[in-house]
Amino acid sequence: MQHSRIERMTRRRPWQLRMFDKSLKKKLKARALQKHIGNLQNSECLLITCGDNNGATNHYLRQLGGNWTWGDFDGKCIPEMELLLEDTVHRLDDTASYLPFGDQKFDLVVSIDVHEHLQDPAQLTRDLYRILKSGGRAIVTTPNGNERKLAVRIKHFIGMTPDRYGHRRLGFDIPDLEALLTSASFTPYSSSSYSKFFTEILELLINSVYVKLLAKRSSAKVEQGTIAPVTRNQLNSVGTSYKIYSLAYPLFWAISQLDRLLVFSRGYAVIVEARR
Repeated sequence: MQHSRIERMTRRRPWQLRMFDKSLKKKLKARALQKHIGNLQNSECLLITCGDNNGATNHYLRQLGGNWTWGDFDGKCIPEMELLLEDTVHRLDDTASYLPFGDQKFDLVVSIDVHEHLQDPAQLTRDLYRILKSGGRAIVTTPNGNERKLAVRIKHFIGMTPDRYGHRRLGFDIPDLEALLTSASFTPYSSSSYSKFFTEILELLINSVYVKLLAKRSSAKVEQGTIAPVTRNQLNSVGTSYKIYSLAYPLFWAISQLDRLLVFSRGYAVIVEARR
């Protein structure tokens, strides 16, 4: 019965896109990236991710143009991503010395929330430089690594520490991310942030309910570091709860708009754009 309800919910559009429609932070991320990406005419582009990705973000970035290649460091998401995208998603290995792409292959590389998952983020950054053409761009997003921010302290207080998200570190603030890119010979030239306090607190509420309550009751396997459903089976297993969330989504969205009042506050996720 629960499976039938979810099937009805997703009949008209792929379930990944319907989840994206009810997201807060992912939609902010897609809009922020779009501003950085700009014109992609005749561009060879690569998007790399690390779990927490069902392919919806890939789908929307592809609509900006360019010829895209996909890679993900977390294999559990890849089958669902390939079904949505009808394209190959490369399984990346965080223990390998190099990404499986040739030298100076891409005009643009977008790395979404990967660096904080890796033991050696500097190695990845150097490899991003290697696979970019001369004059090519890297756009890197990570969580803000500032531990003094209020929502971060609340996260830690209730036990939603970086390991709950599959992170090896909290993240990078903009100066830290710029320094990491500079150390790999990049020239950072633009930055921004998104997801301020109210959105971050709402996301914390949603993630903590899933991790601490729903995932434990789920009939679908939920691995450490998974903070939201990333497969159809995981979504089906929390179908009733997700339906309740969908009904409450307009209220969540309205509360998140209070972020607009925080004009001078840096968001809880950052983006740095750099050139090779």
